[in-house]
Amino acid sequence: MIPPQDDRPVAPLLTARGIAKTYAVRKSSPVTVLRGIDVDVLPGEMVSIVGPSGSGKSTLLYCLAGLERADIGEIALGGTRIDSLSQSRLAKLRRDRLGFVFQSYNLIPSLNAGENVALPARLARHRAPDVEGALAAVGLTGHAGKRPGELSGGQQQRVAIARVLAARPDLVFADEPTGALDTTTGAQVLDLLRAHAADGRGVVVVTHDLDAAARADRTLVLRDGAVVTELVSPTAAGILDVLHATTSGAAA
Repeated sequence: MIPPQDDRPVAPLLTARGIAKTYAVRKSSPVTVLRGIDVDVLPGEMVSIVGPSGSGKSTLLYCLAGLERADIGEIALGGTRIDSLSQSRLAKLRRDRLGFVFQSYNLIPSLNAGENVALPARLARHRAPDVEGALAAVGLTGHAGKRPGELSGGQQQRVAIARVLAARPDLVFADEPTGALDTTTGAQVLDLLRAHAADGRGVVVVTHDLDAAARADRTLVLRDGAVVTELVSPTAAGILDVLHATTSGAAA
């Protein structure tokens, strides 16, 4: 949970206002994916994003992370407007301050697990991270010398998570981080992400796993590109109730 603060307002790590995104579709009408979404992420906070397939969850994540440009709206990271940065400055900001966990892992096939974990720090010319410690934290002690092709999908996902946590970014954006993991390992990974946020950083997670979503301080429930509900201190049952209500309302 977010640590107690004094009476002074806490500056968000991330602020987004009025985020909208529309995709052009060949031989069809444009498709609006995001409709005026507002998001804040505070230091020490983990925020989860849930919703039916096609609700805009991953698109929102990519816009907040600067991986896609929103058509409308403002996004600021620590007071820096990222929606108006040049591509080169945006790439540097992502490299230095953000971490990403994708469903596709994005490991370099020619590098072993240890080299993949160390790569972000090497590219940013930062001090070499504790590679063995990061791999041990995700249950991969002794796997540093193995290349991605020698690892299972779940092991590759854990390497990707170790890579992010070793770099200690201000914000981590994770798209289905436990999708390839068994229940026990998934819980361990969520604990690591939770601990990362609790250290004054932030984590934004997109997930279909309601138990994973309930680990967050807040959950944003999306439907048709808009936030329909925000839950504070969510539970899996509470999230499910909201999802059922929004689905039933749409059907009606």
